[in-house]
Amino acid sequence: MSFFTIKDVLETTKMITKNKLDVRTITMGISLRDCGHSDINVTADKIYDKITKKAANLVKVGEELEAELGVPIINKRISVTPISMVGESCDASSYVPLAKALDRAAAEVGVNFIGGFSALVDKGYTKGDRNLIASIPEALATTNVVCSSVSVGSTKSGINMDAVAEMGRIIKQTADLTAANDAIGCAKLVVFCNAVPDNPFMAGAFHGVTEPETVINVGVSGPGVVKKALENVRGQDMGAVAETIKKTAFKITRVGQLVAQEAAKRLDTQFGIIDLSLAPTPAVGDSVAHILEEIGLESCGCPGTTATLAMLNDAVKKGGLMASSYVGGLSGAFIPVSEDAGMIAAVECGSLSLDKLEAMTCVCSVGLDMIAIPGDTSAATISAIIADEAAIGMINNKTTAVRLIPVPGKGIGETVEFGGLLGYAPIIAVSKFKADEFIARGGRIPAPVRSLTN
Repeated sequence: MSFFTIKDVLETTKMITKNKLDVRTITMGISLRDCGHSDINVTADKIYDKITKKAANLVKVGEELEAELGVPIINKRISVTPISMVGESCDASSYVPLAKALDRAAAEVGVNFIGGFSALVDKGYTKGDRNLIASIPEALATTNVVCSSVSVGSTKSGINMDAVAEMGRIIKQTADLTAANDAIGCAKLVVFCNAVPDNPFMAGAFHGVTEPETVINVGVSGPGVVKKALENVRGQDMGAVAETIKKTAFKITRVGQLVAQEAAKRLDTQFGIIDLSLAPTPAVGDSVAHILEEIGLESCGCPGTTATLAMLNDAVKKGGLMASSYVGGLSGAFIPVSEDAGMIAAVECGSLSLDKLEAMTCVCSVGLDMIAIPGDTSAATISAIIADEAAIGMINNKTTAVRLIPVPGKGIGETVEFGGLLGYAPIIAVSKFKADEFIARGGRIPAPVRSLTN
């Protein structure tokens, strides 16, 4: 049994009311492995029925816990079995009807996003994978809250360069179909290396095949809390900085653990993991970039940024692991551009470039996230950026991802507005030098030596 002092309670209350501590998401994972049928309309109905039954009380429970515990729970979400697997038994070649079933179910239960319109093609394709990927542009253009992801590589498998090339084209098609809304469809599409099966954060969440029938995974977030704590150790050495971050991450994770366990109990399912990622928002005071600057950088992106981010990510993990035995998902620090006020400012003042962001992805939780690029960027160039990120993930045995948004009709220096948690972003420059012949080769980059761990 845990015992909390008045000081602990008051400190947590201050973290919530003044420093923007929140539970970013309660995500219910739901297995759809029993929903397949040769008739795609039957499959769609089974998907809708199962989700609306299993998640009927998800939003209600989240709101109850928010009121009872006084902890803001910003999002209630659902992740499902990769639809490429669920749809494989269908005779139809387009899985758009399945995406629309997900969208209807999400609207019925009241969640803000549903993830799992996904395919895992690290080593190659099945029929379902090909159908799913081909359906992504239309699916994201004709639904409201469906999120999609494709895993194109892993440390164990290498990188599927055929899939990398295809995803460049898919991203461009998605941008074109949602051009009227500044290519917002691309904000709901992630390309992964080393994708994890229990990630509660969108747009990359899906319910892995080794997961139970249903599960509750919780993502906590507290960049503002970490920033405030670091203000108390100004002028002290890096050891003191790391220790402060670690202790703060411990407190943040304990809040998430309490919410997750209680939510699982009330929803009659099991508690899965806590994802302790520092996930920023566009709001002032809720920025990972501002944490890095508090540690001593003039502006995020300047020399020293990668080292500072590495220390932050490591300290967050160490603190979180002491607070919960079930830490999972991505767990570390996110560096999305459009969703972080400090990152936006750094791009606008010229200190943060795409090249520097790529270097930072070597040590952060994920990768190149929510980055708006010129609309005339070619599919092959986008594929080459995906390949670079996948290589970082493969060699370093970590999750990396790409969520690029080529905005039709817009160029460097212009701004794109997404609204809400997705924020806004200045269009960032992309190298004009081409890698078309590299991407055209196709095939598979072999797995590295470190894959041989058996």
